[in-house]
Order: sequence, then structure tokens, then C-alpha cells
Amino acid sequence: MTDVRPHAAVDLSAAVESARHGDEAAFNRLYLAVQPALLRYLRLLVGSDAEDVASETWLQIVRDLRTFRGDENGFRRWAATIARHRAMDHLRHHQRRPSVPLPVEAMADLPAADDTAVAVEQLMTTDGALALIASLPRDQAEAVLLRAVMGLDAQSAADVLGKRSGAVRMAAHRGLRRLADVLGGERNRGAE
Repeated sequence: MTDVRPHAAVDLSAAVESARHGDEAAFNRLYLAVQPALLRYLRLLVGSDAEDVASETWLQIVRDLRTFRGDENGFRRWAATIARHRAMDHLRHHQRRPSVPLPVEAMADLPAADDTAVAVEQLMTTDGALALIASLPRDQAEAVLLRAVMGLDAQSAADVLGKRSGAVRMAAHRGLRRLADVLGGERNRGAE
């Protein structure tokens, strides 16, 4: 399987080491390189609360960065692991204290699900892509996000998920194949 990591060409290992020793510019480089993918991953896990959970993740990263040992790949894996733990804590908290449902009147202005133009537009956006990924079984969705969006290799993604690297590779492959089938079906329906 080819390397699907979007950040493979940029080595941030020196920035990781400098940030560990208090270099703010190096930390900013790490944040700018990791945050977008981390936020996408968290959107799958916690939906609209992703930014709050990402903030909690970065607070822990800042607090514990001096003790971190490793290179760029290790940092990405560590950040994803912290994010996943914060997300699971968030979900457990909300299961114990469920939120109040939205009143029906508040949904009156939302577009109908059968609006084809809106559906096509959503497929072309990042949110649409994330929604497609979120429609996958959870193991496939997490594997695709960790591998293709977060840029983790199979072993690092496996460490985050507590699975074998082969299982993560297979889940990512199946998820990507399923997404290709869905997108192919959408294109075929649009051509008719």
C-alpha cells in the first residue's frame, strides 16, 4: 500500500525538538501542521464539539510537551492519542449528562433532505467529505481519518486505536474503497 500521509514531504522532527525546549515559533509550526487534520479527526468523534475537544487536547500537549520523546511521527501519534482520549472523555461526560433536544420550530428553516442541489454542493465541501467518512463504520472512518487526514502510518494509527497495524490498513482500505463506490454512484446518478 502506498503512503497516503499528506504531510510525508514535510519533516517536523526538528520543530518537535525545538518546541520541547520552549521555542514558540517551532510550536506554532507544529500546531499549524497538525491542527487541521486533528480537528477533522475530532469532528468524526464528537461532531460540533470538535473545536472544544481540540482546545483541551492542545492544553494537554502544551502541559506535557517537555516530557515527550520522539520525532514528528511520534508527535502526530501522541497528539492523535491525546485527542482520542479527550474525545472519549467528552462523550462519556455527555452520556451521563445528555443535552436538551432542539425544538422542532428551530428546524423549520433547515433544507429538506431531498434537495439535490444542496446534496451535490455538500459533497464538494470538506464538511461533505467528512460527512461521507462519518457514514462509514466507525473502525473504517477512524482508520481513514488517522491515515489519510492525520497523516499517521499504519503502526501509529494502530497504536492510537489499540489495534494491530494490519487491521488498521484493512479498515482504511475498505473505507476508501467504500467511499470510492459511493462517489462513483453519485457521479453515475448525476450523468443520467
